[in-house]
Amino acid sequence: MKPNVTISIVSHMQADLVDKLLSDIAFHCKSEALDVVVTLNLLEELPFSEKRYPFPVAILRNSVPLGFAANHNQAFTHARGQYFCVMNPDIRLSDDPFQVLVTCLGNPFLGVVAPLVLSENGKVEDSARHFPTPLKILGKAFGRYRDNEYAVEDKMIFPDWVGGMFMLFPRLIFEKLGGFNPRFFLYYEDVDLCARLRLGGYEVALCPDAKVIHQARRDSHRNLKYLKWHLASMTRFFCSSSFLRICWLRLTRRHLNR
Repeated sequence: MKPNVTISIVSHMQADLVDKLLSDIAFHCKSEALDVVVTLNLLEELPFSEKRYPFPVAILRNSVPLGFAANHNQAFTHARGQYFCVMNPDIRLSDDPFQVLVTCLGNPFLGVVAPLVLSENGKVEDSARHFPTPLKILGKAFGRYRDNEYAVEDKMIFPDWVGGMFMLFPRLIFEKLGGFNPRFFLYYEDVDLCARLRLGGYEVALCPDAKVIHQARRDSHRNLKYLKWHLASMTRFFCSSSFLRICWLRLTRRHLNR
C-alpha cells in the first residue's frame, strides 16, 4: 500500500532518540499509512533494525555531513507519500498528530501545518512566530522578548512561520517551492521556506488540536560552532530577496497571502 505520509528524520549521533521516536510512531499512529526516511548524518551504529517497525524505514548514510536543508531535500527524493513531514529526532509523541494535521491540509491555501509543540514539562514552546527582523533580534539580546508571540487558543493559528522541529507539507507544494534552501546549513531554513510559501500565496498554520513534545537541546546556546551557524544563517536571511520583499509588502501595507 502506498504511504500517505513520508516522515524525514535526520540523526546527528542521536540513534537512541530516533529509536524512541520510531517506537512512538509505531505505537500511536497505527491507523496511518506511513513510511520513514532516516538519514544518518554522521557514522553511527543503530540500536535497532529497520525491519522491526510496522512501516517501511529507509536508512540513508551520508559519506560527508550535510546541513538541515540538504538532508531533508535528499530524503524527499525517496519520499512516496502524498504528504512530507520533517521531524526532529528529539520529538516525542503521546498520540497521533497526523489525522488532525492531514485534515487541515485539505485546505488548498495551506502550504504547511505544524502541531502545538510542548516542552517536557508541558509548557507551550515558541514554535510559531512573527518573521524576525534585526530590531527584534537586538531586543531579544537585551531581554525584551516574549516567550510566545501568538496566543494559543482552541482555533487554528496562522503565524508568519513555524519551527522546523515538526512541519507537514503537501508533497506537491514542497516540490513546487524546491524544498528547503540548501544555502542555509543550519537554522533559518524553516523561516526562509515559510517566507517563500507566504510570498507564493500560501498560508502557514499551527493546529493546537495536534500536540507533540520537544526534548530541546538548544545547542546554539552552549556551543560556539552552532552559534556561528546561527548567526551566519540569520545574516543570510536578512540579506535575502524574500526578507526584503516581505519588508516592502508590509511597509506598503499589502497582504502577503490571498
